[in-house]
Amino acid sequence: MIDLIATLQPLVVGAVLIWSARVKLVSPHAAAAANRSALARLLGQDRALPAYRLLGGVEVTLGALLLLPPVLRAEALAATGLAVAFLGYLAYARRAAPTSSCGCLSARPTPVSGRNLARAGLLVAAGGLALLATGGWLTALAGQPAAGGAVLLVELAAVVALSPELDHVWLLPLRRLRARLTHPLRGGSGVPLLATVQQLQLSDAYRRVAPLLRSDVREHWDDGDWRFVGHAARYQGRLVTAVFAVPLTDPEPDGVRVAVVDDVTGHTLLSLAGTSPGNGPRLSVVPA
Repeated sequence: MIDLIATLQPLVVGAVLIWSARVKLVSPHAAAAANRSALARLLGQDRALPAYRLLGGVEVTLGALLLLPPVLRAEALAATGLAVAFLGYLAYARRAAPTSSCGCLSARPTPVSGRNLARAGLLVAAGGLALLATGGWLTALAGQPAAGGAVLLVELAAVVALSPELDHVWLLPLRRLRARLTHPLRGGSGVPLLATVQQLQLSDAYRRVAPLLRSDVREHWDDGDWRFVGHAARYQGRLVTAVFAVPLTDPEPDGVRVAVVDDVTGHTLLSLAGTSPGNGPRLSVVPA
């Protein structure tokens, strides 16, 4: 299996290099991407774009050599050296110019992050494995199409997942889909959480404990006709949770109750009731 993986690495590295070169050589936003990158700080504003273009030329040349048979050991060695240089450059950019953009796989402004460094590390490992290749990737794929396809799919998925500049392609649509499916601003009752927060913030119970609060809404859940909303707080030097009970069937703020619960022991240290009938919920709960 290791032979198959090693043999496919020139295809992976070559594809990534050509994709990266596309941004530097043919993107209409290449100049802006170069000026936002750490190259402007490293080489100067005037030299940033020529260096960016030159790097793109090196990438497309080396990428094409890796994709076209035969794959020579010198090509794999050059790819590994280039990946190491990328890793060093990204480490420099993150330390010396933290607001600079990566400019790697997209012209979108994306600051250098741990994901970019991990992707460069992955390319270093892929280049090192390519040095062990004993045959061509096309032959390996033809001989073991299922296993080879699975290896390529996993590696390319890893490259995409470690590329913040590509989040708009897959991650943001997934987040929008999750928001549509889960309705994060609604509880099980269908009452928007925002409406609950507005109701409790207008209540006397909230005003009386507001000086204790140290966070926004940390958790919320519904139980019967009540919604419980938890805030991190500090009371008499203790870390506590302020648990508000907000009636779902009564929009008036007077019905809001609050209990201050010790995070360590789960004991209720303070309980304030509104003017709603006395058959409301018990608030001596342990925070999740």
